[in-house]
Amino acid sequence: MTEHADDPTHDPPPRPDLRLLDEEPVEERFQRLYAAHFDAMLGYALRRVAVSEDAADVVAETFLVAWRRIADVPAEPRTRLWLYGVARRTLDNHRRGGSRRDALGDRLRHQLSVVVPDHATAVTEHLAAADALSRLAARDREVLELAAWEGLEPREIAEVLGTSAVAVRTRLSRSRRRLRELTPDTTTDLIPGESR
Repeated sequence: MTEHADDPTHDPPPRPDLRLLDEEPVEERFQRLYAAHFDAMLGYALRRVAVSEDAADVVAETFLVAWRRIADVPAEPRTRLWLYGVARRTLDNHRRGGSRRDALGDRLRHQLSVVVPDHATAVTEHLAAADALSRLAARDREVLELAAWEGLEPREIAEVLGTSAVAVRTRLSRSRRRLRELTPDTTTDLIPGESR
């Protein structure tokens, strides 16, 4: 029992599940976090899954983790990087259950193919880019995606991946070289950060 437990002149401390150290209500902090970072997390997920419904699941799970661990979420400007890390791990978990999603994805792609108009050139370019990226090692692909798709700087990528900025810059350089080797006849638009 604390020394002020029975003293009516002292307010009890706020419950940790309702208020954070800065006294901002948890619900308000989460709403602010969600509004500020939803688009970035959705874009991150959409660029990494075959079916857009899967992206919604990944984003929902990412924000569920943020809600459950709101006291652990770092303050800005590191909030977005922390969320990218959560989203990355959520995607890894999501990919491990692939067979059910693959079957559902096949059915959805078939249904959507009847509704979506044909954009042959865009599809061909997208497939060429996806094929080139898919032939890269996962770690090479991840640094390129974080740099090009999420617009992160090497120091930010380093924080998401839990490594040094020097290692990220080296990995980016090597990844771009490998991508050029895989796509010698392709325009530089497919190579993030490149222009010839």
